[in-house]
Amino acid sequence: MLDARTTDDAAAQVTVVNLSGVTFMDSSGINALIAAHHAAQSRGGRLRLAAPSPAVCEILGIVGLTEVTPCRPTLLDALAA
Repeated sequence: MLDARTTDDAAAQVTVVNLSGVTFMDSSGINALIAAHHAAQSRGGRLRLAAPSPAVCEILGIVGLTEVTPCRPTLLDALAA
C-alpha cells in the first residue's frame, strides 16, 4: 500500500510517501515515484520517502532515487525533515 501525504503549508509543498507496507518494488513503482518527484519539483516542492523496507530502499538506491529523494526511517522523520 502506498500512502502519500502533502502538507497544507503552501510554502513547504512537501509530499511524503509512506512505504512502510511495501515489500517489493518493480519498475512501475519506481516510475511512479520518479513522476511524483518531478511533479513536486515542477511546483517548487519536494518528495520524501518514509519507512521503506531494507529491500525497497536498496532498489531505490540502485536506481539513484535516494540521491534526489532521501529515505527516512519513519513517517514521523519524513514529516519532520
